Amino acid sequence: MSIPILRDETFIQEYEEAIKTPSQLADWQLFKQSYQIAETMKVPSFKDLVAPKFLPHLEFLPHQIKCAEKVIQHMNGKALLADEVGLGKTIEAGLILKEYMLRGLVQKVLILVPASLVNQWALELNQKFLIPTVTSGKRVDWQNTNILISTLDTAKSARHRQTILEQDYDFVIVDEAHKLKNHKTKNFHFVQQLSKKYCLLLTATPVQNKLTDIFNLISLLKPGYLGTYDDFIKQHREEKRKVDEDPYLKQLISKVMVRNRRADTGVHWTKREIETIWVPFTDQEMDTYHHVERFFKHNTAISAITYVREFCSSREACYLSIKKWVQQQDNVELPETNELLSSIEQLPHHAKALKLVELLKSSDEKFIVFTEYRATQIYLQWLLQQEKIPSVIYRGGFKKGKKDWMRQLFQHHAQVMIATEAAGEGINLQFCHRLINYDLPWNPMRLEQRIGRIHRFGQENDVKIYNFALKNTVDEHVMNLLYNKIHLFENVIGNLEQILSDLHLPNLEREVEQIFEESRSVGESKIKLNNLTSVIQSYQQADEAKENLL
Repeated sequence: MSIPILRDETFIQEYEEAIKTPSQLADWQLFKQSYQIAETMKVPSFKDLVAPKFLPHLEFLPHQIKCAEKVIQHMNGKALLADEVGLGKTIEAGLILKEYMLRGLVQKVLILVPASLVNQWALELNQKFLIPTVTSGKRVDWQNTNILISTLDTAKSARHRQTILEQDYDFVIVDEAHKLKNHKTKNFHFVQQLSKKYCLLLTATPVQNKLTDIFNLISLLKPGYLGTYDDFIKQHREEKRKVDEDPYLKQLISKVMVRNRRADTGVHWTKREIETIWVPFTDQEMDTYHHVERFFKHNTAISAITYVREFCSSREACYLSIKKWVQQQDNVELPETNELLSSIEQLPHHAKALKLVELLKSSDEKFIVFTEYRATQIYLQWLLQQEKIPSVIYRGGFKKGKKDWMRQLFQHHAQVMIATEAAGEGINLQFCHRLINYDLPWNPMRLEQRIGRIHRFGQENDVKIYNFALKNTVDEHVMNLLYNKIHLFENVIGNLEQILSDLHLPNLEREVEQIFEESRSVGESKIKLNNLTSVIQSYQQADEAKENLL
């Protein structure tokens, strides 16, 4: 079968005529616009960042620009961003992402963050970096959504896991990446299995308890870069050395990790002013305090310190905790239990709570108040309501939408935010510069996380921190012997986590609790606490002396 071929006799003639009048081929204005777009989008040099000129409304700090350049030029887009709290790891990650997008190297992105930070990440990427994102909800199109922000729990759930693992991501970002430090967890294995070209892990504490923490994080970025797990353990035993004592290991890690410290950035930080507010118990409260202490000391199967700490926070926290303990005793009530509960019931308002009201009424400033217990949180909100002081509460059980709503209410309407530890991580509250540690944490790391919510880059005012402590209680011992002696309030924690790791104290809070539990008298607990802080203090001084020699 033959196929007829028709010859176009007029093409040559029409083409020659079109060349003589090129304006007929393309519109001049459209050509100029295309040319301008091409000029604007071209990357003149691999070394120079193009993203900053597309973001004229943002003023990047020198260390943030250097971080982005280092990650792109020398680390091939796979890095552990480990700046200290408040130095802008999110800004650095956003800048790196924007740069890769402008260069046409990244289209499909997965960002995994804690639930409390999902909306904050979406807002920052949209408003600051002009990157439209989608947050994971009940109906998510994992296959066709280009830039998606989700929690790790949602992504690894049985409902979504397989679909996500089938995707090829150009870029994966994991915030609060220290939660991946254990290579035996489901979180670690899920992130490990993701198909990804570029990857950023963000954490302020790359080494928390053991040197293997950083090995596991780096293994997610570059598998095999530090050898096998067993070989690493043999070469770098935690009890004998840390990163700084092994120049070769330090050099290897520096090629994968960017860590900026506040002291090295040259950024002007507002002052941090500390005031300790000593509160005396009433005679009735002090009698009940000793009653709680004696009651649980006699019941040696359980620790008295938990209930004593709760009593230093509020009647409600202690009362509810004791009631719960009674219910767990198979309904066998001790004769003294009803008497103890009755004495707690008859107490007036807590001395610390009344002092809090007095302080709040003395100023029109906004305050964030941190407590350890939900029962105390509810009691304080009720008390402030009676005193006509507008407040909101913020805690971990809230969904992300409600957390954002509470933050907005605090910023625009309420004077006080009463928060549990959920507000100690992630949330930014630079519009507030007054913080009250109503309950003092026995873990200094949590103290720094709390303060980091308001004392961070972008804070324009000096920060005032009030620490409440009850006289002649465990509060006083912890304040004088743990905090004041090693100057934790005045200084950013810095490398304290490394010091505690070297001293085999991965959980300082548990160590302090154990001191109180095992001591047979107040004097003995003071001596033990004093010894503990002396060891930490001497280690700090030795560390500082070593740095001065360098």
